[in-house]
Amino acid sequence: MVASPSASRVPSERPLLPCLRDVAVASERLERIAGRTEGARMRQEEEKVAQILERVRTEGDAALLSLSEAFDGVRPDPLRIPEERLREAWEALPSGLRQALELAHARVLRFHEAQLPADLHLRGPHGETLGRRWRPVERAGLYVPGGRASYPSTVLMNAIPARVAGVERLVMVTPPGRDGAPNPTVLAAAHLAGVREVYRVGVAQSIDALAWGTESLPRVDVISGPGNLWVTLAKKAVYGRVGIDSLAGPSEVLVIADHTARPEQVAADLMAQAEHDPLAAAILLTTSEALAEAVPKAVAEQLVDHPRAPIVRQALTDWGLIVVCDDLETAARLSDGFAPEHLELLVERPEPLAERIRHAGAIFLGPFSPEAVGDYLAGPNHTLPTGGTARFAGALSVETFLRHTSLIGFNRAALEATGEAVIALARSEGLHSHAESVRRRLA
Repeated sequence: MVASPSASRVPSERPLLPCLRDVAVASERLERIAGRTEGARMRQEEEKVAQILERVRTEGDAALLSLSEAFDGVRPDPLRIPEERLREAWEALPSGLRQALELAHARVLRFHEAQLPADLHLRGPHGETLGRRWRPVERAGLYVPGGRASYPSTVLMNAIPARVAGVERLVMVTPPGRDGAPNPTVLAAAHLAGVREVYRVGVAQSIDALAWGTESLPRVDVISGPGNLWVTLAKKAVYGRVGIDSLAGPSEVLVIADHTARPEQVAADLMAQAEHDPLAAAILLTTSEALAEAVPKAVAEQLVDHPRAPIVRQALTDWGLIVVCDDLETAARLSDGFAPEHLELLVERPEPLAERIRHAGAIFLGPFSPEAVGDYLAGPNHTLPTGGTARFAGALSVETFLRHTSLIGFNRAALEATGEAVIALARSEGLHSHAESVRRRLA
């Protein structure tokens, strides 16, 4: 789930959800969709972000206040939201929304508690001890987007794994609204998730403040959370100074559907992703000609009076696609080539097809598992790899906020049994003192 800057308006005569039947052409089109944020525009945005980061490093809080005034139209002084405001936001929530957040919190917490890795302790063949231990980072920075929508779910998805990991200090940043305050539901979710330190600052400047520290914001060890293009570029720029969860791009869903899928459900699922952002991608791979013809009609019907119709229309026109495939194996190959963030399997037998899939951030099995349940309360994290990175990356997890340390404890017997091999290897690399450090112990 991620927001990004608006793309240019699309002429109305371009079709919603163009349909292809040539697999080779479809593969090329999918590759172009995956790389939709690359190119000259990216380099221009990187230069703008670099200028912002330089200001934050040299001017500190003064830059944060000035940049917020320029970008958000408010001067958030003081930057920190008082802790009692978080509690008040929670208490002011309608009971139905409060119960929904509590349900989501409980399910996400339970899933992430099961992720905690165990320390490793081994005894070598000569009595030496070998191991790996896990410890949390001391401070984590959590970015929660603002802009087109508010994301209390993102608060839970970032704060819960950090707390389960045992992080001592959680520092949340989120853009202020036009009234100077972040969305109250976001503040309420922070209270529920145990976040007590919230700053009303957003976009690239907040990422750099977390990486370097300012007079008000502490420097953290890891930054997590999705955001717009500037947030992603800022995270890329500070990586190495701090750890990051991932370089998230615009959201995407790929649906594989057969004759059993219902057009109105497929249309709703594609639109659920498209309403995030004009750069969101929504793709249908289907073995059913009838479904390929019915889904665009269902989309058009659901667009009537849709509160985010312009965003949905632009995303589907620019980055929507229907591909008619001869069989599910062809659909699976195209899907793996795209490596989608979200993959829905609306087919008669989803489990065997899921076993066939190699690359996906999250797989949703069958007609009663819409991607929306994963966004909010299924349990697994909704911060997922985008732009094809599911080929090598996975979801945000408890391990994002942990680091592991190797433990090596040789005794004399172990060193005597292996020392000559160490000396030979060290000498083969031309590292004299490496060999000497062992030889002198064996002498």
